[in-house]
Amino acid sequence: MRSRMSKFPVIHIRILPNATERSVTVSTETDVNKFLNSIELEAIGRPLGKIGRVLEVQHSGDALSAKISLGLPMQSLHAAVCAQIKAELARETGVATVNIELSTKISSHAVQGNLKPVGGIKNIIAIASGKGGVGKSTVAVNIALALASEGASVGVLDADIYGPSQPHMLGLTGEQPVSEDGKTMLPLTGLGLQVMSIGFLVDPDQPMVWRGPMVTSALNQLMYQTTWTDLDYLIVDMPPGTGDIQLTLSQKVPVSGAVIVTTPQNIATLDARKGLAMFKKVSIPVLGVIENMSTHICTSCGHEEAIFGAGGADQMVADFKTPLLGRLPLDARIREQADCGVPTVVAAPESNAADAYRRAALQVAAAQAEQKTDYSSKFGSIVVEEKS
Repeated sequence: MRSRMSKFPVIHIRILPNATERSVTVSTETDVNKFLNSIELEAIGRPLGKIGRVLEVQHSGDALSAKISLGLPMQSLHAAVCAQIKAELARETGVATVNIELSTKISSHAVQGNLKPVGGIKNIIAIASGKGGVGKSTVAVNIALALASEGASVGVLDADIYGPSQPHMLGLTGEQPVSEDGKTMLPLTGLGLQVMSIGFLVDPDQPMVWRGPMVTSALNQLMYQTTWTDLDYLIVDMPPGTGDIQLTLSQKVPVSGAVIVTTPQNIATLDARKGLAMFKKVSIPVLGVIENMSTHICTSCGHEEAIFGAGGADQMVADFKTPLLGRLPLDARIREQADCGVPTVVAAPESNAADAYRRAALQVAAAQAEQKTDYSSKFGSIVVEEKS
């Protein structure tokens, strides 16, 4: 069989910029792959090799073409990514024509312990906080909507049994799930997301006066008795704190990554640090920290002010050596839009706030793409039988 390497002969091109002779060399497919993987994508701030794969490189005459698969949804940035790769590859190799074909393949990533991914879900990402009042649920739903807007299939599990808010935020108040077999439930659909919440199953005014075992049982039912369909990401809106739900999640639910939401205020980061440490202790990868309500934007004059202080999240990510995934504004319109059942990413997609959510969502997905891929579904079960 003829080696593929024979298609990529060494080409020496003499270039004379500013009367200075320079020799640029294109060698083997391996060299081109290596260079492509080293390109740091400006749109996402990470090397291509960390969040994607070079599937194929072809060389013909004075032209190069490459097929690249990205491990995260970023449809709105494909044109910018293509333009950057073309420019850098042309500059590095000296070829006249470069063609880039981008595709997206979101993989399942490794989870904690001996757990295996849930059927119909590639990645479960927990959005958590150390305390209430930091806007975690609003962040969770907007992150989910931002990922969906970039081409991913996304679901939301409202794991806050005592205070479910996702039905209201997604305009699904009063809706109830349907069961086709009497054993499982179909998730509801809101703004393109598959959604499940205890709020669909109880009266909105009914208090959940449940002890720990009942709460954990309810979470298991919502997770495993819901028929999730072909999800790239299930965003789990966690209750605040480090109690029963968090313990159940770490022991029984295969989580591929956790995101900690905090405000810049020191009193908030004190509790957020505990939540981050808890996930690390139970071997759930912490994808990073999102600083919500980072600065206040005045709706009258547009003045920006850090009314909750500054630096809390910076110190936290430095101490735990984890990424800061984004800073989100404190804007009255974000609250108004969520209260109306149409969160910011959908209600005002061109706004600065929506852009901040999209950038944070892309960083969440990129951090997840960097995690170890799970291959358990590729292999069947091995059964050892003793010969009689």
